[in-house]
Amino acid sequence: MQPVIDDAIYFQQYGTVVALIAAGVLLVGAAFLINRLVSPNRKYGYKLSTYECGIDPVGQGWSQTHIRYYMFAFMFVVFDVETLFIFPWATVLGREGNAEATFMLGVMLVFLFFVTITLPYEYKKGVLKWV
Repeated sequence: MQPVIDDAIYFQQYGTVVALIAAGVLLVGAAFLINRLVSPNRKYGYKLSTYECGIDPVGQGWSQTHIRYYMFAFMFVVFDVETLFIFPWATVLGREGNAEATFMLGVMLVFLFFVTITLPYEYKKGVLKWV
């Protein structure tokens, strides 16, 4: 036999949640409104110029970037993914009585093989030299 739930009490709980959400929205709106009213809004030359690391902008804003930096970032992503794969792999492989452990070991060794081959290739191409 299921207990009888009073509808008024049931919907009062939702009313509390709606009231808290409304209060949160009102507080955030009030904070933005007070900020708009109190903060100074003066625009002048230096405030409207481009700011880059505390150095005054000189010349054009366009410059070429060497492909080596992109390769370095790509290598970081590859080794980061390798780390993401190795930790769960080691956790599952360490369990007793795991039937899929041999398959997972093979997959991980193939992955590590390809990563290990690419590292000397990238060194030979000069990608690892940071200019």
